[in-house]
Amino acid sequence: MEIAGFFAAFIIGITLGLIGGGGSILTIPVLVYLFHIPPTIATGYSLFIVGISSLAGSYNSFRKGNIDMKAVLYFGITSIITVVLIRRLLIPIIPEHLFNLWSFAVSRSFLTMILLAVVMILASFNMIYKPTPKRSHHTPDMHYGKALVRGVEIGILTGLLGAGGGFLIIPVLIFSFHLSMKKAIGTSLLIIALNALFGFASDLSQYEIHWQLLLTLTAIAVAGTFVGNLLGLKIPGEKLKKGFGIFVLLAGCYIILHELFIK
Repeated sequence: MEIAGFFAAFIIGITLGLIGGGGSILTIPVLVYLFHIPPTIATGYSLFIVGISSLAGSYNSFRKGNIDMKAVLYFGITSIITVVLIRRLLIPIIPEHLFNLWSFAVSRSFLTMILLAVVMILASFNMIYKPTPKRSHHTPDMHYGKALVRGVEIGILTGLLGAGGGFLIIPVLIFSFHLSMKKAIGTSLLIIALNALFGFASDLSQYEIHWQLLLTLTAIAVAGTFVGNLLGLKIPGEKLKKGFGIFVLLAGCYIILHELFIK
């Protein structure tokens, strides 16, 4: 199972490097089902893995001038604040047992996995059915307000579930900031990195961290990110995005079935 987990970490990195998002949403299922880490702690581990992997991927984009710092600033203002507030103030006060639904006890771990599965399924439809958005040349105004609001949404997603939210960030970068696809991917990676690492820093005092496992998974994911950057020069990201979307859809359905019927 651990070998499968290490391989999955590599795939997560490849996806982040190739299409600027999507891969991070698989980090929680890998940690929970393959390494048997409790979901609440897994969200914190995911923040570190996703953060370092995205930072490594964004370095290559930075060298090539494919990061828009204005967009990073507008997203970062609200998203980082939201992530830190959620990880520092909200997560610690959520009880493990939430409520009973008839005879079924709904726990925080169960709800975390179900919410993650729903987000995965929604993200998969984005990947499968929505074509990669083209840069708009017809709208002269940059919708900074929309970026600020999106920043809060990304912060909530990252803070609660440890996912990067690249599938939400990239369309806004293209339509509101009129970035090319390459710049949107690079900018998305840096935004994800900042959100995740600030979120992880907020978790450091809250539980003991298995650093050996965490650093091993992170190193594998970082290697995958660099491979993804290289593949992006040769393979159309659109085709891989649809194939990966199908995989994310199946994984999301599996989580729901596992949590409801198998566990």
